[in-house]
Order: sequence, then C-alpha cells, then structure tokens
Amino acid sequence: QVQLVESGGGSVQAGGSLRLSCAASGSSFSRYSVGWFRQAPGKEREGVAGIGTDGSTDYGNSVRGRFSISQDNTKNTLYLQMGSLKPEDTGMYYCAATELRLSWWSRLIPGRYDYWGQGTQVTVSS
Repeated sequence: QVQLVESGGGSVQAGGSLRLSCAASGSSFSRYSVGWFRQAPGKEREGVAGIGTDGSTDYGNSVRGRFSISQDNTKNTLYLQMGSLKPEDTGMYYCAATELRLSWWSRLIPGRYDYWGQGTQVTVSS
C-alpha cells in the first residue's frame, strides 16, 4: 500500500501561484496512476489533473493551461503547479493513487482511485 501526504496549500490572491506537493511512502510512485482532485464546500470532488503510468497527463477543463502536474520518482513526490489562480479554485486539494493503468478518459474520475491523502486547503481571494 502507498501512503500519501499533501502539503503546500495556503491563501493567495487571485492571479497568484502555489505549488502543491504530495509525498508518497510505502511504495514507489512509478507503479501507480496518480492524480490531483479538489472539493469545495457543498460540491462534489472533481478531477484536476492526472498522470498515467506511461507519464501522459490530463487536465480538467477549468484548469487546463493554468495548472501543471508532474512527478519526481526519485523523490516519490507528485506536484501540482498552479498559476493564474481564481477564487473558484478555492477548495481542499487531494492527491490520489491507484495501481490500475487508467486510460485517459478515467484519470479524473475520483472513484477510480484507491489511495488518498488527507488534503491541503487552497484559498484564493479576489
């Protein structure tokens, strides 16, 4: 099993940037499909970005062009670089992993993931 711990959240003004990190332990990240999700109060959890085991990436429509997902397998860490932040980006951000080899159309579906971190809060003020 893999354990996931997110960090890097905080409060920023609109237009600012943040980089989230997700440190994995217990297993190598390279074996997993991984992704970032977010959940705002009263809303469903939504997929933000994902990386397949082949290294290909996918992004939600609302963040494409502003966010970038990457992973460093030597550090067993997943990153989410967020730029041009908007108030609607506010929410709890979670990283997730699964041993399934997810196709591109399923990488942003929360139910496809088995392992989750505890989340890190991102608040964007206008």
